[in-house]
Amino acid sequence: MLAQFIYALRGAGIPASITEYLTLLQGMKEGVADYSVDDFYHLSRATLVKDERHLDRFDRVFGEVFKGLELPEGGEDGDLSRQLPEEWLRKLAEKLLTDEEKAMIEAAGGFEALMEKLKERLAEQKGRHQGGSKWIGTAGTSPFGAHGYNPEGVRIGQEESRHRRAVKVWDKREFRDLDDSIEIGTRNIKLALRRLRRFARQGAATELDLPDTIRSTANNAGSLDLKMVPERHNTVKVLLFLDIGGSMDDHVRISAELFSACRAEFKHLEHFYFHNCPYERLWTDNRRRRESEVPTLEVLRKYGPDFKAIFVGDASMSPYEVIQPGGSVEHWNEESGAAWMQRITGHFRRSAWLNPMPQAAWDRTHSTGLLLQLMEKRMFPLTLGGIEAMTRELSR
Repeated sequence: MLAQFIYALRGAGIPASITEYLTLLQGMKEGVADYSVDDFYHLSRATLVKDERHLDRFDRVFGEVFKGLELPEGGEDGDLSRQLPEEWLRKLAEKLLTDEEKAMIEAAGGFEALMEKLKERLAEQKGRHQGGSKWIGTAGTSPFGAHGYNPEGVRIGQEESRHRRAVKVWDKREFRDLDDSIEIGTRNIKLALRRLRRFARQGAATELDLPDTIRSTANNAGSLDLKMVPERHNTVKVLLFLDIGGSMDDHVRISAELFSACRAEFKHLEHFYFHNCPYERLWTDNRRRRESEVPTLEVLRKYGPDFKAIFVGDASMSPYEVIQPGGSVEHWNEESGAAWMQRITGHFRRSAWLNPMPQAAWDRTHSTGLLLQLMEKRMFPLTLGGIEAMTRELSR
C-alpha cells in the first residue's frame, strides 16, 4: 500500500525520494502516526512534500489512495448525520433550476413592492424555513433569503453572490484592497497608459540644458556659460474609482495589474473604492472601511476639475442601484447612484469608465446600459486596446 502511495505521488509530479520514504517508515515505526488516518496524513505530508506548490497534488493523491480507510465514529450503523457540519446541513443542495423554471418565477414587481413585502415577511414569520417560495429562508424561490433563486431578491446571510441578481444584501460586507505591488503582466498596461503623460519643468533648476548651454557659450565668445533647467515631471493628475467585491471578485487580477501600473506611471494618483455604484461615501482601505470612509462631496471639493477621473468596474448590478434612491445593496442611499455619477462626471472635465467585461456582453445587463449613458459613451473595455482608446479620449 505504501509503495503504491509513493508511486502515485511520483506519477502526480511530486518528487518523493527513497530517503523521504524511509523517513516515513521510520516515523511509523516510532509510533508517530499510530492508528489514526489524520496523524498518518500529517506525517506523510511532512516527510514527503518539500514544496508548498505540491500540497494540493498531495491531497488529491492521498484521497485517491486511502479513500474509505476510516469510518466515522459509531461504525457502519452510526448516525452519519451527526458527522456533517451544521453549515453543510443548512445549505444542503443549493437551488438548481432550469431556464424554464427560472422564467416561471415572477419578480416582486419593483423596488418599493419588494421592500414592502420584506417588511411584511419580517413581521409575520416566526421560524426558520427552507425550500419555499414565500418566507425568508434558504434554497428556495422566495425573494428573501440565501442559496436560492429569484430574479429580484434580498440576499440575507450568504457569504458570496451566486446569481448576481440581488437588489439588497443584508450582511456584513468585507472586501480586500487591490495589490499595487503586482508587476507580472503590467508592462503593456504601463505602455498603454503613457499616452496620458504630460511633462512640464517645475521646481529648482537642477538639470543641464545642453542646447541652451552650447548656444550661450558660442554667443559668449567660447567662454563656458552653463544653463540649467528644472527637471521634467509628469503633471497628469489621476483619480481612480475602483469597484470592489461582488461580481468584481472575478476581475481582481486584471484590476490589481491596472492599479499597480497606475501607481508606477502617475506621480499624482489618488484612489477610492466603491461597491457597484458610487454614492455619498467612498473609502480608501477595505480592511478599515468604516474608519477610512470619505464623503464624496469632500472628494469633489478637495480635487480640482483638472484631475482625470477613471472608474473601474463591471457595471453589473441591479438597475435599482443606479436609478433608485435606497437602491444600494449595502445601505439606504438618499440619492440615486445616477445622481452621484452626474455630480462626479460634471465636476471633472475628463472622465472615463474601464469595464473588465467583454464589450459584446455589455448589452446583457440593464445597469451597464444605464452607466454607459451616464458616461456619455465613454466606457471602454479593460484591455490594452481599450486603455489606449481611453487615454486618447482623456488626452483631448
